[in-house]
Amino acid sequence: MAKTSSVEKNEKRRRLVKQFAAKRKRLKAITQDKKISMEERFSAQIKLSAMPRNSAKTRIRNRCEITGRPRAFYRKLKVSRLALRDLANQGMVPGMTKSSW
Repeated sequence: MAKTSSVEKNEKRRRLVKQFAAKRKRLKAITQDKKISMEERFSAQIKLSAMPRNSAKTRIRNRCEITGRPRAFYRKLKVSRLALRDLANQGMVPGMTKSSW
């Protein structure tokens, strides 16, 4: 089980990303548009860098929904390999069984 503070910190990042997504996208488009003057692009870049760092999407860490484990994460299922194994052993994942030979 991951530390509760780490999981909460990641959830805070998710909320910030959602909150600032539109503003960040607009400023990013301004900075990359070559038709706009250099001064306007530079001021947009300064505003973008003044935004909270945790509002960037790349700061989000993929974590298991069940345990909060940050490593060995299956994106499609949103769980770690250990949680997936436990669910499979309990018969909670359709079509997946524990191998035996």
